[in-house]
Amino acid sequence: MKPSITQDLAWRLEAFGFDLFTALARAFPPDAVSAFGGRLLRTIGPLTGTHRLAERNLRLAFPDMPRAERERLLAAQWDNVGRVFAEFPIMDRLTPASGRVEVIGVERLHAIRDSGAPVVFVSGHLSNWEVMPATIVWAGVPCQMTYRAANNPYVDERIRKSRARYGVQLFAPKGGDGSREILEGMSRGESVALMNDQKFNNGVAAPFFGRPAHTAPGPTRLALRFDTVLQPMSVQRTRGARFRVVVHEPIVLEKTGDRTRDLEAGVRQVNAFMEERVRERPEEWFWVHKRWANEAYAALDAEAPAER
Repeated sequence: MKPSITQDLAWRLEAFGFDLFTALARAFPPDAVSAFGGRLLRTIGPLTGTHRLAERNLRLAFPDMPRAERERLLAAQWDNVGRVFAEFPIMDRLTPASGRVEVIGVERLHAIRDSGAPVVFVSGHLSNWEVMPATIVWAGVPCQMTYRAANNPYVDERIRKSRARYGVQLFAPKGGDGSREILEGMSRGESVALMNDQKFNNGVAAPFFGRPAHTAPGPTRLALRFDTVLQPMSVQRTRGARFRVVVHEPIVLEKTGDRTRDLEAGVRQVNAFMEERVRERPEEWFWVHKRWANEAYAALDAEAPAER
């Protein structure tokens, strides 16, 4: 459907703002851009309603954490969120080729590249998660990168071009068409990379920090279908706009003949991997999304109304 003149004008103004932000970010050194984003969100983030959600998520994940430590983590995660968004326009300067990304386990990526067989990369919103696809591409692994298209088509076009600067050009929009593209790509030997740490209402209710969390079964389903492994990766921020990417041991899925059981077992393994990564570096996870079911938040508020 063709947008109205008012809608189109609003989109173009948003795109202009995106261009201005990008131009400013690219005029300064990466560490300065990253630090500015961190300071900005440390200041603004606590004033938003999202801060309340992040605080509740921390209480769900770490119910015994002292309040002072929780407040420290809230500030630290806002710093990371600000850095991530400020770094997006300069991602082509934050790749292994730039010298700003150390890769642990690169031999696994090279083995995947040389095998000609697909794997399913899984990760989550850890540190600057855009570093992961940049690393996969740098290692020469043919891979489909999924993403959620921006509502603004002009901004979406700019996002695609920005990612193309660091080699990420294979996009499979989510939904029916995206699923078909992924299946066709994996049949050709292309891997697929998916984020698997956000709430998926119709997903598998697998444990995450001791509570059921509905999780997308798609990555596990693909791995089972193509008889391949789930290949976990994680990103860590080492200092400023410098990172470490870890290519972990693959998750080898069991095929018992009971597809439902095998699917649930795979999702549980993914959640266990993600929980371990978050526990290692909690300040670098994306706490500002609603991960658990509404019932968990309602029970939390009922248990500790004084902390509202």
